[in-house]
Amino acid sequence: PDVIIEAQFDDNDAEHGQDHLQDTLSDDIKKLSLDTGEMGNAVGISGVQRTKQDDGPKVNDPRLLPDEFLQRTAKVVYILEKKHSRAATGFIKLLADRNSELFKRCAMFSPVDHRVPRVYVPLADCPPDFMIRPEEYSQNLFICRIVDWKEDSNFATGQLSKSLGQAGEIEPETEGILMEYGVDFSDFSPKALECLPQNLPWVISPEEMAKRRDLR
Repeated sequence: PDVIIEAQFDDNDAEHGQDHLQDTLSDDIKKLSLDTGEMGNAVGISGVQRTKQDDGPKVNDPRLLPDEFLQRTAKVVYILEKKHSRAATGFIKLLADRNSELFKRCAMFSPVDHRVPRVYVPLADCPPDFMIRPEEYSQNLFICRIVDWKEDSNFATGQLSKSLGQAGEIEPETEGILMEYGVDFSDFSPKALECLPQNLPWVISPEEMAKRRDLR
């Protein structure tokens, strides 16, 4: 139950269609059909007689194929625990199709982590002049939180939380990592600070040192 199966996905195929993926699968199926047909012919030569009703194994039936040609499949039946914070750092850009109705309402958020899907974000969440000068924000890091992902869509939908700053700088990059992993990096509350010694500089008393083992 602790095994996580990951797969790399080229999101360029998702944006521009999956014709290439379908062609690849079709070629693999054709090769598999030819291999299985040759196996059937070899069996026929060895002396096994077939009637017209039994023309040999049908390649469309996966139960008749050898195990090495089968791909195990499964489905998720239950989510035990949501581990991801649904937040990601990345960049925003305009949609490719400027004539679409979606272009007037949404921008595209591209996460730095390629395991996270690309996200449609409302233009209302973007900077006011983003539509006029999108190139000025091409190197700005943003935090986006995924709120939904419909089954019939290649892209999730989300909301921009904040702008972190210029990509490549230590502070924005660090803040983005902390937010992605749900780490609370806010300031300590006054109640928590009251537990610390108030008289500074603080030193360990001789009585306390006598009870401790010095590992310095």
